[in-house]
Amino acid sequence: MRIAVLAFDGVTTFHLAAPELVFGEVGRQHAATDWVTTLWALDGDSVRTAEGYRLGPVAGPEVVADADVVVVPSWHPPPAPVDPRLCDLLVAAHARGAVVVGLCLGAFPLAAAGLLDGRRAATHWLATDQLAAQHPATVVDATALYVDHGDVLTSAGTAASIDACLHLVRTRLGAAAAARVARALVVAPHREGGQAQYIERPVAGPAEDDPVSRVMAWALTRLDERLPVERLAEQAHMSRRGFVRHFRRVTGTTPARWVLSRRLDEARVLLETTTWSIGRVAGACGFASTVTFRQAFVAQFAVPPSSYRRQFAEPPAPAGRAG
Repeated sequence: MRIAVLAFDGVTTFHLAAPELVFGEVGRQHAATDWVTTLWALDGDSVRTAEGYRLGPVAGPEVVADADVVVVPSWHPPPAPVDPRLCDLLVAAHARGAVVVGLCLGAFPLAAAGLLDGRRAATHWLATDQLAAQHPATVVDATALYVDHGDVLTSAGTAASIDACLHLVRTRLGAAAAARVARALVVAPHREGGQAQYIERPVAGPAEDDPVSRVMAWALTRLDERLPVERLAEQAHMSRRGFVRHFRRVTGTTPARWVLSRRLDEARVLLETTTWSIGRVAGACGFASTVTFRQAFVAQFAVPPSSYRRQFAEPPAPAGRAG
């Protein structure tokens, strides 16, 4: 897969590095051998980052014509204008079937190109009001870490660009591949909640001192068991109401939704890496029945478990997980 990442004067090094790092790790982890990332600039010259580093020479806009994915990793703070040449390139790439990605403030060029008209989109929470004001046809989601329409993907600020890039790996190569890449980068393969949890909130204490963090670690080893909120609260030595309130404050989601997401994450890995029956996978992940499992899986991923396995299975199954 050919990935073209836009570079421009004033871009932060981190925003350029995030897609390079995630997509480069795909090859280093042998998840795929044909992922190639290329930096390009509108004028095909060197660029100077916000930190003062000179990069280049980089490729010119001609690489966009052959790219499968075009990434705008950030943009100048609003109300900075968007070069019409960039808009034309993004529209042309999208029209021929490329996936167009706007990370952080990179949503602004996508909106300027009309690719977000009538669509939900994410950007850094500090810029959501500006995005909505400049592009009223865009439905701005101030809480999402990323929003994926299949052909267009936008993300919230800074570190959420890593989440969005890992999501792209997951949709193309499967959960097991994304997990390998995430482990190598020492980041979570999928974060719960949205950026609302980062908006003018006090910094939480160390994870090991937080009862919610301890309960989450405890629950991950018991996904095949019943994990009602009452049991989680008891493990945390908190009242049910207090636990739910604290859990939402720390994670941005509810205990029940978090448990369901973790069960489905584990189910994807088992579907990819074992030959277990659908019923056995359902039981190992704590679902009461195969029917319940299928319903939850389809609701989350829009495909049944059997179809997901056909797409992402990795034969042979690793030792110890076949059965």
